[in-house]
Amino acid sequence: MFFYGKTDVGRRRSANQDNFIIHKYAQDVLYALVCDGMGGANGGDTASAVAVRAFAEVMDEAEKKNPSFFGLPGDEIVDILSKAVTEANRAVYRTAQDDPALEGMGTTLVGLLLLGQHVYAVNVGDSRLYLADASGVRQISHDHSVVQEWVDSGRITAEQAKTSRNRNIITRCVGTYKTVDPDFFEETAAPGSVYILCSDGLTNHVEPEEIREIVCEASPWPELPVMMSAESAQKACERLIDLANERGGTDNVTAVVLSV
Repeated sequence: MFFYGKTDVGRRRSANQDNFIIHKYAQDVLYALVCDGMGGANGGDTASAVAVRAFAEVMDEAEKKNPSFFGLPGDEIVDILSKAVTEANRAVYRTAQDDPALEGMGTTLVGLLLLGQHVYAVNVGDSRLYLADASGVRQISHDHSVVQEWVDSGRITAEQAKTSRNRNIITRCVGTYKTVDPDFFEETAAPGSVYILCSDGLTNHVEPEEIREIVCEASPWPELPVMMSAESAQKACERLIDLANERGGTDNVTAVVLSV
């Protein structure tokens, strides 16, 4: 297992409102989280930082009770992730209530917990989780956005959604309301799988197929999307962010690359 994460302010913003964390508990057990904050000059950074911290506290507490989450059934793992998101939402909401300058702030959230070959994921908003492997690239998370709802209902196509003036309007986020409704995903990771968590600062400029191509190029074996070293994971992550910036860097951009 190899991984690397990086966040960058981009070319147009004066402050970085993205935050991320990667925490490894054991040889094949870790979680990663990316949050993209919103809510004014200070609110977005505060929201994403508070969410990451609250999420991490729940995960650490659960892991202490059951080291490396060993032997826990899938539904209990999902319950832990659900609690982590709930506490992140509560922490952001309370922080905003305590400071009028932060009123209305919130953050997207996309997280992955890897237990050996078992993958558990959660998302709120439009930060994304992709899987790149020998068969191609696939988005695991599901955007909570206006244009995604339109695509789901057949009102517009996925191609039209990419250029819609409403593409950055999200329908769910962490911390704006007292409660939050995340989506959860479970799957088995095959050897050679590469997971990419990212904020929309990346996906606004880089297509999924290009993400896979960069992952493949960074690998010691370019014909397969396999990150065989920490250095190649870092190379892929940095190239993804560089490409987003080369194409305008209109937002903060964060990427986490994880090879199974």
